Amino acid sequence: MEPETLQPTQRRLANAIRALAMDAVEAANSGHPGMPMGMADAATALFTRHLKYDPADPHWPDRDRFVLSAGHGSMLIYALLHLTGYARPTLDDIRNFRQLGSPCAGHPENFELAGVETTTGPLGQGLATAVGMAIAERHLNAIYGDDLVDHRTFVIAGDGCLMEGINHEAVGLAGHLKLGRLIVLWDDNKITIDGSTDLSRNEDVMARHAACGWQTLEVDGLEAGKVGQALDKAIADERPTLIRCKTVIGYGAPNKQGTAATHGAALGKDEVAAARQGLGLDPNEFTIPADVMDAWRSAGQRGSAERAEWHRRLDASKRKADFLAQLEGKADDKWLKPHLDTLFAGAKPVATRKASEMALEAINAAVPWTIGGSADLTGSNNTKTKGQDALTADNYAGRYIYYGIREFGMAAAMNGMALHGGVIPYGGTFLVFADYCRPAIRLSALQTARVIYVMTHDSIGLGEDGPTHQPVEHLQSLRAMPGLEVFRPADAVETAEAWAAALANDGPSVLALSRQNLRPVRTKAAKENLTAKGAYRLISAAAARKVILIATGSEVEIALDVAERLEGQGIGADVVSMPCTERFDAQDAAYREDILPDVSNRDILRVSIEAGATFGWERYTGLHGLRIGLDRFGASAPAPDLYEHFGLTSEAITPKILERLGK
Repeated sequence: MEPETLQPTQRRLANAIRALAMDAVEAANSGHPGMPMGMADAATALFTRHLKYDPADPHWPDRDRFVLSAGHGSMLIYALLHLTGYARPTLDDIRNFRQLGSPCAGHPENFELAGVETTTGPLGQGLATAVGMAIAERHLNAIYGDDLVDHRTFVIAGDGCLMEGINHEAVGLAGHLKLGRLIVLWDDNKITIDGSTDLSRNEDVMARHAACGWQTLEVDGLEAGKVGQALDKAIADERPTLIRCKTVIGYGAPNKQGTAATHGAALGKDEVAAARQGLGLDPNEFTIPADVMDAWRSAGQRGSAERAEWHRRLDASKRKADFLAQLEGKADDKWLKPHLDTLFAGAKPVATRKASEMALEAINAAVPWTIGGSADLTGSNNTKTKGQDALTADNYAGRYIYYGIREFGMAAAMNGMALHGGVIPYGGTFLVFADYCRPAIRLSALQTARVIYVMTHDSIGLGEDGPTHQPVEHLQSLRAMPGLEVFRPADAVETAEAWAAALANDGPSVLALSRQNLRPVRTKAAKENLTAKGAYRLISAAAARKVILIATGSEVEIALDVAERLEGQGIGADVVSMPCTERFDAQDAAYREDILPDVSNRDILRVSIEAGATFGWERYTGLHGLRIGLDRFGASAPAPDLYEHFGLTSEAITPKILERLGK
């Protein structure tokens, strides 16, 4: 292999990426050098000639977004950020690649480094998240015009990203919405961990994208000039574009390039030394020639004048205040009190999914930067309000997205919209299909992305659709996820309060909502948002307190009925509504002790009631408490029959409590 052919200047710049990638992985004895070495030329073309950015202001709103979907190749983005002049990573950060305390984590994390737009690593999600970023850009452009919003979203994706099922969902959605500002560079090196892609794939990837309405281009990914020409074509086209960059994994490693050996392991000192010699690199590790560094830093400054001009346009715009407010994304709760007053005035049984729609009517009128949607369940999730137009290829100003049957793609796209800024996304599906969304929900939590998941049909209360659609383990499995708040409101008032809390949250929230009507349990105004406390005493014991009933959602009304039966026998019972366990756990010790007195107090029996898995409720009931729920799959029948069959009625629960009390 002859180094520095065709494009010597660009190749030397690309070789700086290769050097840093080899050295960092070697120092850590851990990582993925092959992908950065193979895509170094294509990335050089993008970052030196096409990408709009300014390291001096990494959060410039009109910057292009770059997503490294193939996040295992993280040294590519770390090298690019360092070379182009971002404050971090420093060379010392890169020397400590994959070490505790270094922002250069094994996979790129957006909370560690400015310039990393989204956390990637789980293959396919980066590209799908980029679809959401492209949607947000077009939406804001439709509102504020080219002067304030005029940027693109670029992605580097690997073979694995295009194999993952989410790729099909994301590509279909992007093509349907004609997101021409989305450009994907495919690192087609024909290698996965197991070996050649021929072991596992024979589909025509280009034809699949073309069938979804994408422009497809093919280039030699090792020639920066040709990649640049393809990028020019992509920018000029109105369709999203897939550029197939035919590369060699580990390019420059004379004995290992083109093999799976370069994918996920250090090359070894001898191979690194041989690569340095073949690529014409300095023999010393972590060393970049001065002229190469100067050229990279000059490339990093390309966007400074454009950024300055954008700020001048912003300052001159009559819509500056509106634009900045939308980017800030604050959602005050001024809508909440008038809405609650209406609910109190006309209290009646209502499904919490319908109560959510009622709240959204007020929210979407008061908070103009919400964008709703549903994965083909609009009429069931009740996520579309009267004033919402659909966001389509013909109307990017719309505020409702029909995602189709693409739960995972929807969740990842919402992450992208939230991370882009200027949009508060919410999207609906059935709670049982949280399993389809879960990897994206996890990234919502990891990145603290404000995404609101509206998940209806939250228990056996959905009835006849049966156990395939009836959530059992889902609530507790979602509650186990760090950084995610799960709300399960008991009536329309709690539903509205849950929405207010979710909108005020910095991170993601799940609203678990009922299909069946629930009677009002809150009929009087409170001085504060009680749902935001996570749990509160709904009623206090009249007789001497012997029992605390802790319930969520549709089972709160059952708890009230149980309390009435117990009080009729002279047994005092508090009823605690616990719409959000995470919120309750975050309260101070005094509040928690007031609501749930010390569990060691054997004089008080704590009882949890929830139409789901009892797993985990012992943290609130104590080992000696009673946990009423469903530790098996459901059945197909009308909801009232199911509640009776599984013992989730006051008539069935009260005797169990009396027995435990020794009555």
